[in-house]
Amino acid sequence: MTNSVYTPQATKKLYRSRTDKMIAGVAGGWAAYFGIDAAILRIALVAGAFFTAGFAIPVYVAAWLLTPEQPGES
Repeated sequence: MTNSVYTPQATKKLYRSRTDKMIAGVAGGWAAYFGIDAAILRIALVAGAFFTAGFAIPVYVAAWLLTPEQPGES
């Protein structure tokens, strides 16, 4: 007989990074959430802004405004 008790996994939360940031911490926080290097995400954001004629810039600003800052000391 097996004991099949449900044990919930720790949920990941999306935050703007307080430590890994260049402008607002959006890329650092999103990279930590997805488990990728922040430099790769930053390069993708710059390339996206270049190839979409700047459409990625308002998307970044929206992410800046909508993503809460990582809790901790200020």
